[in-house]
Formats: sequence, C-alpha cells, structure tokens
Amino acid sequence: MVFVTVGTQKQQFTRLLRLVDNSEELKNTQVVVQAGNTHYRCKNVNMFEFMNINEMYKNIEQAEFVICHGGVGSIFDALNRGKKVLAVPRLEKYKEHINDHQLEVCGELERLGYIKVYDESKLFDDVIKELRSTELRKYECDNSFLEILKKEI
Repeated sequence: MVFVTVGTQKQQFTRLLRLVDNSEELKNTQVVVQAGNTHYRCKNVNMFEFMNINEMYKNIEQAEFVICHGGVGSIFDALNRGKKVLAVPRLEKYKEHINDHQLEVCGELERLGYIKVYDESKLFDDVIKELRSTELRKYECDNSFLEILKKEI
C-alpha cells in the first residue's frame, strides 16, 4: 500500500493527485489518499478528505512508502515511522501555496539523503522506481538538524 497526503492547506493540490492517478507504477498498488481541500477525485484509490491523527499514523505505518506535499509535518510523520518519502513540493506558480518554501525544505532534506523529491524535469514513475530501489538515510531526531530547518523555514 502507498499512502498519499496533500496536507490541510486551503489551496488545491490537483497536480499531485493527477500524478498519482496517471501513474503506471502505482497501477497495481493499493493507494490511500488524504485529499484535504483538493476536489480532484482519483480513480481506483481509497480517498478521504481528512483523517484524524490516529488514522493518519495507521496508514503511514502500513504504507510501503509515503507520497506527500512538501510540508514538514507530513514528511516528518513518515520519517519518524521509518518510511521512505517522495515529496512533491507545492509551488507558488500553480497557486498551490503562497510561496516556494517547500522547495527549499525538500531540497535540503533530499541533499541530506532523507527523502526523494519530484520535480517537473523528471517522469513521476521514474522517481517512484528510484525511490523503491534506493536506500535512504534513516531519520533520527537531532536538535541540530531541527535548528537548520527552522532557519530554512
């Protein structure tokens, strides 16, 4: 199972749900989506607008990996449970967020080897294949790392 979360921002994140919906790599995989305020409906997946925190954690723990927006809450919920993460940062140019801070945060986490980040220069399915075949760095809570993130944000 793959768990997808777009977070709780008021802005739509249709781009991520379309990527998931059109993925050949996920075609034969059970997918659970927390769609938040995004109105797009994927075919052949279990979709929920919102989940309580216990349902969210249960889905993360059962997932092979997590696909999420670039929000630190979603990313660290997965990392803290030992899951691989494919982050798709929300972009200002698509009105998915008010600025591009998610690009900065995700870029730093990828540079440090914790997550994979999708960008539009790549095919989504290729990034999923890469995620599945790559050993990522395990996250352990480190206050010095949290200080770096606070400065980035």
